Amino acid sequence: MFSLKYIKFTLLVLLMFQVLAVPAQRKNGKFTVVLDAGHGGKDPGNSYHGFVEKEIALKTTLKVGDMLKREKDFDIVYTRETDVFIELVNRPKVANKIDANLFVSIHCNSVSNHAPSGTETFVMGLSRTDMNMEVAKAENSVIFLEDDYKKTYKGFDPHKPETLLGLKLQQEENLYNSINLASGIQDNFTNNLGRKTRGVKQQPLWVLDAAYMPSVLIELGFLSNKEEGEFLNSDAGQNKMAREIADAIIAYKRQNFNEVEEVATAKPAVVKDVVEDTKAIANGKFKVQLFATSRKRDVRSDDFKGLKRITYTVENKLYKYFYGAAANEDEAKKLCDEAKGKGFTDAFIVSY
Repeated sequence: MFSLKYIKFTLLVLLMFQVLAVPAQRKNGKFTVVLDAGHGGKDPGNSYHGFVEKEIALKTTLKVGDMLKREKDFDIVYTRETDVFIELVNRPKVANKIDANLFVSIHCNSVSNHAPSGTETFVMGLSRTDMNMEVAKAENSVIFLEDDYKKTYKGFDPHKPETLLGLKLQQEENLYNSINLASGIQDNFTNNLGRKTRGVKQQPLWVLDAAYMPSVLIELGFLSNKEEGEFLNSDAGQNKMAREIADAIIAYKRQNFNEVEEVATAKPAVVKDVVEDTKAIANGKFKVQLFATSRKRDVRSDDFKGLKRITYTVENKLYKYFYGAAANEDEAKKLCDEAKGKGFTDAFIVSY
């Protein structure tokens, strides 16, 4: 049986996690983007037909940064601004250290066959989600080094199961937002420049998996394809590609962060009961939270695995989905067990 004290603590931990970990503009109003030019220094990357990846990546990255700096409320940080070698492990650390809103890595492709062409954008691979979770746990652990951390974070502990649930939900949101940004970039390349698209792909890449915010790795095209290489090596080509990347980032910010200042000061959630038995749910003191996502789901869809009486709340563009309603903890425990039996292994009880 879940005690009321336990339920309240769980809710507090999840709230604290959202305040600490949900991406938000900084108090100074800046939206922080870390731009990572691939390779550099002793690592030239791909080199075909006289086109060198590290040079094209750096020039294009700096152009993206210059375009974003002209926009309101952007703070741009580079992993490198010159031809220097940066160890792979240190690139995402730059973004993690400053709690950036986005991490964008820019590269060029190549294969031994000179025919392939086109752009593609990668996001975190599903097979590496465990690694990403460990990175997030490690980064959050730094709070123990702060004075008065118990008072400041009100019981938040990055090692507790309740907190890990919050990390898992945030991980899902980061992946979804990464795909959203990647899709915008690919659409811009194709619709505005007529570039061939190879799509958005998930692949285990360290530079993405070790960053605990939405992250993408862009392959501008194939240097092994002479025609495409000439375009990417030209100042005009770099300007065009940079413009589409910058516009996609601007659109992402506008879509996700325009009205957000502090997650903790957001307006109360809008509660919507989209079920037939709304009266019974309204009278319940407890519900079972199934999951949270930035995508709105049809409550009658297969996503809920046959469960009825589904409700949701909308808070800071995050949809939280709940199952059932119970007047006491015993009934709530049964509902929670039923939800877990349907496959919602991370389901937990919330009180109203």
